[in-house]
Amino acid sequence: MSLLQTDAIVLHVADYLESSRILRLVTREAGVQSVVARGARSSRKRFGSAVDLFAEGQAQIQTKPGRDLHALHGFDVTTARPALALDLGRFTAASAIAECALRLVHEEAAPVAYGTLVEGLDQLAMAAPHDTVTVTVGVLWRLVAEVGFRPSVGHCAECHAPVEAPLTARFSVMAGGTLCATCARRTPGGRLLPPDARAALEAWLGGHPVPLDASAARAHQRLLREFLLEHVPERRPLKAYQVWEQGQWDGSIKSHIK
Repeated sequence: MSLLQTDAIVLHVADYLESSRILRLVTREAGVQSVVARGARSSRKRFGSAVDLFAEGQAQIQTKPGRDLHALHGFDVTTARPALALDLGRFTAASAIAECALRLVHEEAAPVAYGTLVEGLDQLAMAAPHDTVTVTVGVLWRLVAEVGFRPSVGHCAECHAPVEAPLTARFSVMAGGTLCATCARRTPGGRLLPPDARAALEAWLGGHPVPLDASAARAHQRLLREFLLEHVPERRPLKAYQVWEQGQWDGSIKSHIK
């Protein structure tokens, strides 16, 4: 056995037996880890707010080789993010980020992805209600890129020829990005991305915030969902993502990605 001390964020919480909880953490030094917090339900003295969703801090994890569930010995909370629970849009968006992170990040060191999650959850906690969708889409596209599934936007995903920025181009989730006109004719399916949609995607991948109206934001949610379902491991439904995408707190939606 060995003791792992690492920065960690709580992404999932489930009751276990009569007094404990199982947490799924994303950590800086060891990626996603499942741990049991013994006695967490019977007393909050030992773990306090460490068992709350989206709490961040220093975790002390007793690990055993060959086991999928380790023991959480302590968790010193540095950031609790209570604002994420005070607004439906923020909470469902944070839940979608957590669900995708648990699918995308493996059991290995992931400092860049961890940093993106910290920054993204902090941004989301401070976001105005009408900005939650665009903030979350940006966080998820960066996370997708950082774990190795970066979509091709400026060059054809098939032949790698440049795709001129002012043009509407076909985006194929199966191919992994934008297609030139020649490859688009040979590739079935996909969606047409106008220049402003491609520019927004490029900006998000570069870590820059993009303000969009509700209709454009919803269109990007749909495109991101299709890309995730094609490329993430375990092609099970993304239930939290679906709840977030179907939310109606941003008003009526009209797609601009056809």
